[in-house]
Amino acid sequence: MSAEPTPALPEVIGQSEPLRDLDGWLQTDAESIEELAAPVTVVQFWTFGCYNCKNTIPHLQDLYQAYGDEGLEIVGVHSPEFDFEKDPAAIQAAAEDLGASWPIALDTRKTNFRSWQGTRRFWPRTYVLDADGAIRFEHVGEGAYDELEGTVAALLQVPQAG
Repeated sequence: MSAEPTPALPEVIGQSEPLRDLDGWLQTDAESIEELAAPVTVVQFWTFGCYNCKNTIPHLQDLYQAYGDEGLEIVGVHSPEFDFEKDPAAIQAAAEDLGASWPIALDTRKTNFRSWQGTRRFWPRTYVLDADGAIRFEHVGEGAYDELEGTVAALLQVPQAG
């Protein structure tokens, strides 16, 4: 009986930037993404009033449950579209209501939203980073959940759970 082949690692499509000029963090004692150091990190730019962002959360929950013990970390970068989405208490309440249990970086002035995304900016936008901060996956909007999971599993070198 032969071992299953190791899946090919996804190509590097860019290098992530540090998260800077944040207004704080929720659901973690970390003060930087580097402190959360994980073999694989999913970074999602979202805002709690966004319908499409809300629809991605159950899929991220499944991913976190399946791969969190394998070395996956998720960081939600909350970048508000409207003024009512800037209040940390409202963000925390929304995260609890939606079941987003991972660390949340508060990007109230959208500094990182702009620097990571350039001129074409979207909510949600999801990235997968390897341990060196290289971007191995990027997706705008909902969907591509199998590809997202496949990227995470390949980078962690574990069989796909889904």
